[in-house]
Amino acid sequence: MVLSKTRKRTAFGLLATIAALGMALSGCGAPSSSPSKGANATQATGKPLDTKAYEKLVNSGEVASASSVDANKWAKSVKAAGVLKVGGVKSSTLFSLQSPDDNKVRGFDAGLSQLLARYILGDAKTSVSVVDSSTREAVLQNGTVDTVFATYSINPARQQKIDFAGPYLTSQQAILVKSTNKTINSVGDLAGKKVGVQAGSTGPAVVKKFAPKASAQEFQTDAELVQALKQGRIDAYVVDESLVLGDVAKEPKLLKVAGKPFGDKDEYGIGLPKDSDGAAFVNAWLKKIEADGTWAKLWKITVGNRTGVTKVPTPPAIDERQK
Repeated sequence: MVLSKTRKRTAFGLLATIAALGMALSGCGAPSSSPSKGANATQATGKPLDTKAYEKLVNSGEVASASSVDANKWAKSVKAAGVLKVGGVKSSTLFSLQSPDDNKVRGFDAGLSQLLARYILGDAKTSVSVVDSSTREAVLQNGTVDTVFATYSINPARQQKIDFAGPYLTSQQAILVKSTNKTINSVGDLAGKKVGVQAGSTGPAVVKKFAPKASAQEFQTDAELVQALKQGRIDAYVVDESLVLGDVAKEPKLLKVAGKPFGDKDEYGIGLPKDSDGAAFVNAWLKKIEADGTWAKLWKITVGNRTGVTKVPTPPAIDERQK
């Protein structure tokens, strides 16, 4: 769980989204076994991603002036390489999912990284190195990537190793269970249950704090945890509600949210190399896309329109002191 301080400008976050998701997906049919083709192609979800709208938005993003890029060492190195190297995932339904049709990665996080690439390069060109909760700092420290976009919670331990830009979104913890589960309806019901968490994430600490009588079991990836849940090897899965959103949207007949989000608020940041000047550059860009409506448009295309949630969250205040 994130240990960052509360800010005066609070975010709407994803709280209402979780509640609305169940209603939005309740009328959807069972997920198809193969993705549809064409403009809305994606893996099986409650509602497909409108890839035409997505591509139009990403490819019309603002481009920075050459002087502003050249004045920033981090951005200048990205431009010289001709590609923004991103640490991310390819299996998060709403945030970063690789299409089986064209192999492109799309979603809220993916779109933000592509908009940043366009801002620096004039072209939304990224290369994605897959990371998980235990490798995100390492790929920044060893220079494998320039930045990490992966629903990446800001906390003091991580800030000792890397820098963050943002935050750009606020979340809490949520509980994922099988749709047939009738015994787990809140965090209090996790006592005595086998609860899955991601190794290297805030999950283990969250379960220890809010469900100390649960038996926490660690897995590396979201996909492994969902599989363990469906197979009955764990009773519940505790993770950031953003991932719960995607998991339920992907398999609304098999999975559901148990109870309300809980715990401290997670603030998602954009990971950058420690002591670089990247955070200042990315924060300036983030302010621009929030002010001109691009951030809200991307959220609607990737999350809101796919879950039936019409109210766009307010981004949290950017912390210029993030280090």
